[in-house]
Amino acid sequence: MIFDTLVTLVLSPVLLAQAIRVRKRALRLPEASGPRFATQGVGTPLKILIIGDSAAAGVGALTQNEALAGQLSAALAPNHTVHWHLIASTGATTSTTLSHLQNEMLKPADVVVIALGVNDVTRGGPKARWLRIHAALRTLLRDQTGARRLYVSEIPPLGAFPLLPNPLRWLLGRRAIRFDVALRSALAMEPDTTYVLLPRTLDVSDMAEDGFHPGPAIYSQWAKEMARQIISDGP
Repeated sequence: MIFDTLVTLVLSPVLLAQAIRVRKRALRLPEASGPRFATQGVGTPLKILIIGDSAAAGVGALTQNEALAGQLSAALAPNHTVHWHLIASTGATTSTTLSHLQNEMLKPADVVVIALGVNDVTRGGPKARWLRIHAALRTLLRDQTGARRLYVSEIPPLGAFPLLPNPLRWLLGRRAIRFDVALRSALAMEPDTTYVLLPRTLDVSDMAEDGFHPGPAIYSQWAKEMARQIISDGP
């Protein structure tokens, strides 16, 4: 942590220049098209609320059927009648998501999926504050939806994102790992919460053309692992 802080201070002019260059040159892909709620499948009813940022919104996929929400529903459909609802937007942080949901009347859900953290990492706020906000978000979601379980996705490995140049990629990758380790430790204290790993077979060729978001193949693996965990935890 101290080492990273020193490196950041020494390299701050380079990092700032790289960050500005990335923002200017980054390919801006749209969120996946299609409805943000649907019903699919047969079997025991299962209400799922998906909360998150651009990855949850399906950036990198053409339609929601190819994105996390649609593929998760499809993976659960043989066992459940899935009623899913997606609340996600590009650029969302944990803080902006909490503020938004505090003004929403959320419908009951059996399961809530949370996919946040990338923008919190890249925007440079303190880890301790982010952990407090994430905990407040989880509490709000439990209280408003009555969900029996929360599923929180691993923070993506920014150190493997081809869009980012080094040393910016290296530093953001280390910061993402620190945030994720702290989050996983916090979630371990909550028996109704499951931490879900992202696909370990990440290949840059499976990412979206912007070099920053998942492509359909990664969304598929992510959704299958999420569905496996939900099915394993039972009704």
